[in-house]
Amino acid sequence: MSSQTIIMLVLTGLAAGILSGVIGVVGGIIIVPALVLLFGFHEKEAQGTSLAILLLLIGIVSVFEYYQRGRIKISYAIIVALAFLIGSYIGNKYSYSFNEQKLKRVFALTMMLLSIRMLFFEKQKPVTPPSTVSSQNPTSAQLK
Repeated sequence: MSSQTIIMLVLTGLAAGILSGVIGVVGGIIIVPALVLLFGFHEKEAQGTSLAILLLLIGIVSVFEYYQRGRIKISYAIIVALAFLIGSYIGNKYSYSFNEQKLKRVFALTMMLLSIRMLFFEKQKPVTPPSTVSSQNPTSAQLK
């Protein structure tokens, strides 16, 4: 691996990490396209590599920061995480039935539709101040 490739990989990781921390996106929105466009990965290789990058260790840092600021609804997170686990298993099995081009189109279309919805069809919600969470002893109300 050349030093130029290493530098590009570091910049890709920094961009994904910063966006993940700032707006809560999973780094795959940056990492998958970067691996395909900048490094010539096949779509499935990029997705697999992205998943390997984003495992538990990376997520812990962001979760800890959000938890400290009282910005996590634990009960919601647990339910979605369990459903995500099942869905990711199903999605992984199903993705192998797609060829590379079809998988790229599904990924791009999903990102495009979500972007359009966020830009034009999402209702404004009132901003709620974060609760003050003690990392030592959270109350049951703070864990909801």
